[in-house]
Amino acid sequence: MARDLDNTGLLGELRRMARTSGAVGGIAARMAGSRFGFKTDKNVHAEDLKSALGNLKGPLMKAAQLLSTIPGALPDEYAEELAHLQSNAPPMGWNFVRRRMTAELGGGWEKNFRSFSHEAVAAASLGQVHRARLIDGREVACKLQYPDMQAAVDSDLRQFRAALGVYKRFETTIRQEEVYTELADRLREELDYRREASHLRLYRDMLSATPEVTVPAPVEALSTGRLLTMDWVTGRGMKSVLQENLPLEERNAMAMALFKAWYTPVYRYGVIHGDPHMGNFTVRDDYGLNLFDFGAVRVFSPRFVEGVVDLFAALRDNNEEQAFHAYSKWGFKNLSRETAQVLNEWARFFYRPLMTDRVCAMQESNDPAEARQVLERVYEGLKRTGGVQLPREFVLMDRSAIGLGSAFLRLGARLNWHQMFQELIEGFNVEDLAARQRAALDKAKVPPALSSL
Repeated sequence: MARDLDNTGLLGELRRMARTSGAVGGIAARMAGSRFGFKTDKNVHAEDLKSALGNLKGPLMKAAQLLSTIPGALPDEYAEELAHLQSNAPPMGWNFVRRRMTAELGGGWEKNFRSFSHEAVAAASLGQVHRARLIDGREVACKLQYPDMQAAVDSDLRQFRAALGVYKRFETTIRQEEVYTELADRLREELDYRREASHLRLYRDMLSATPEVTVPAPVEALSTGRLLTMDWVTGRGMKSVLQENLPLEERNAMAMALFKAWYTPVYRYGVIHGDPHMGNFTVRDDYGLNLFDFGAVRVFSPRFVEGVVDLFAALRDNNEEQAFHAYSKWGFKNLSRETAQVLNEWARFFYRPLMTDRVCAMQESNDPAEARQVLERVYEGLKRTGGVQLPREFVLMDRSAIGLGSAFLRLGARLNWHQMFQELIEGFNVEDLAARQRAALDKAKVPPALSSL
């Protein structure tokens, strides 16, 4: 049963700090003990950490999940547990929702709706969703932010930074100062639902020629910084669809829609949806997709996208010199030639599905077991060559590749990934991308990112 939870103000801040500080303190002690030879059961500790963080509404949990996708950024046991965290905090009850809606839309807000569900129909990391019907009959989804999330995000990020600081004392192979900055900026941007409304407008424009993907339209008059009202779109959850033993044709259709939904914006506009979680899309009756949750959207510099394309070409042509220069466009700094060669092993595996010019299942060219072995070799190679400073651009690109790869594996799709990619980058020109990006951002009225590109 839903409860009315109001963790606002100083009391809420102290409660959150007490809970997260205990978890972070435990991590510090256990890492130190392990480092200096004391026996510790890291699997038990990781399970304790998941329990401690799993009760939070979302900010620290999301940051930890993102970091867990980067090899060597966290101890394996912690990364594995954090990757499976789900928000299990109870939703806001109706009395509280009613007060929050009044705060966002003013007294008499109910006059805008024929109906408004008292129970939340879905939970997001920073808020919950209610189904409603407008006076004109239009069905909408109202995403209402949990209370005092700004303070929650600030508090959780302080604790998260402390945990990373502890880990940095004992492990310097993967240096992640820029990673933390990226996570902090993107999480803070997610708090602004007006920004997310602009992302909806942006994606509707960028995918206007992609009929396989539906992006809901925002209802501007009923949206605020902490309330996002948008079209209600009908679809089935991917998990339930996967239980139906669908023919290959339907599974291929879903995989192709996913590929286009994520990578058309990347290679045509330099924009990425940073959270390809299966809860962020539903399946239409024609096996196209509805795409949701546009809080974690990243705008890349055109130079970065050029680096991604250049690295693909360098690996395809075995051109180590071109690959070395491509890493600088990715944002890697002060790389030695030896470190670049180590990164090439990671990149060859990362790009392999896109270089396999035949119809195949994802696991044929990107087997998860082999991936683990490759990442272990890369990690050891980076350790041997002095480590690497991860660029902030790496975070959501890596997150999306891993999330999409997992979805493609579960779908069991068989497609020519190389051909699909070639169609996206054919005639790639960085000046053209820059022009398209500027025009699309201006049209959608997307505010500047918290950090400069």
